[in-house]
Amino acid sequence: MSMMPLLLVLASYLAGSIPFGLLIGRAVKGIDLRQHGSGNIGATNAGRVLGKKWGLICLGLDALKGLLPVWLLPAMLFDAGDSSLPHFVVLAGVATIVGHMFSCWLGFQGGKGVATSLGVVTMLSQFGMLAAMTTFIASFAIWRIVSLSSMLAAAAFSVYQLATLKPSPFAANSWSQGLFAIAVPLLIVIQHRANLRRLLKGEEPRFTSKREAASASESPNAG
Repeated sequence: MSMMPLLLVLASYLAGSIPFGLLIGRAVKGIDLRQHGSGNIGATNAGRVLGKKWGLICLGLDALKGLLPVWLLPAMLFDAGDSSLPHFVVLAGVATIVGHMFSCWLGFQGGKGVATSLGVVTMLSQFGMLAAMTTFIASFAIWRIVSLSSMLAAAAFSVYQLATLKPSPFAANSWSQGLFAIAVPLLIVIQHRANLRRLLKGEEPRFTSKREAASASESPNAG
């Protein structure tokens, strides 16, 4: 039994560490996504470099690798009547997100964790996920800046969870969710630190797909 938490963390981490963006870039165009666009392996850069369709596929796969370990692994490794099971579910989610951010296959570097976190929180808190998604969509509709929208969505999830966990965010039955609601949004902001610096300088680019960027460069008014 004592080995089960370690096995859970390892399996979840390895699932999260699969660099789908890098694999898609190599399969579709034979390129290393880290050497193009922003250099990130996530869905946003995949969309910019490879096109919107492949960006959405990358988003879906990164979200799935967050959702599936949280859904399946704790149930496989622990008894359904174990009172610690909800905390092991959270542990699986954290390990999966860390795997994406610090992939062992990429020298412990990786993506920013937004899509993978989306998959995790879909299992942990559907209403928290809706709060984050609503915030992201509203922010992106206004500013079209993915990094800003992602950080605001993470903050919205954190606020919602901390405000609604009962009887308190750090009660015996909810302390792991309370810690998750603080630690994971903070990790997402840290992963966006370069974007945050550009935002403060007014230099963060708005999102454009490869097709939109090509159209803009061909416009008579471009440049």
